[in-house]
Amino acid sequence: MPIQPEPWLRGPIPEIDSVLAPVFYSFQQAREDLEQCTLSLTREQLRARPNGLGSVAFHLLHIAGSTDRLMTYLQGRELSVEQFDRLAMEENSGEFDREELLAIVDKAFRQAEAVVRRLDVSSLGEARTVGRLHFPTTVAGLLTHIAEHTQRHVGQAICVARFVG
Repeated sequence: MPIQPEPWLRGPIPEIDSVLAPVFYSFQQAREDLEQCTLSLTREQLRARPNGLGSVAFHLLHIAGSTDRLMTYLQGRELSVEQFDRLAMEENSGEFDREELLAIVDKAFRQAEAVVRRLDVSSLGEARTVGRLHFPTTVAGLLTHIAEHTQRHVGQAICVARFVG
């Protein structure tokens, strides 16, 4: 199978404004990298915490959970009790196998992509707040953080996967 270039080198995404495309590129890159780095990991390796690092499974659940939480703030809403409960459970990833973990990430990305598809680029400067302390940001700030935070945790998952694999 020929090696494909990274998502951002595959051309424009149909029907997505180029200003919003980086979020989609980040999610696609994450899907591909996480699929690849977990391919040969056992259930035990997915949960291993070498030198106290977060496990690969933790990083996958955190990517999904943080995407969901940040998208809530992007929409101008506060987190629900259920979202706080899921946040508390991100460290407890023992019940999920590789396919389930990847499906949880993909579902979070698909839901986020649906929200971003509905955004009007004229809203990028609109004010938003984050967290219980209501830190100020904007729609653009949240989109940027969603993409970079996803990549940060993908990188950590790749490193842990290489260490335990």
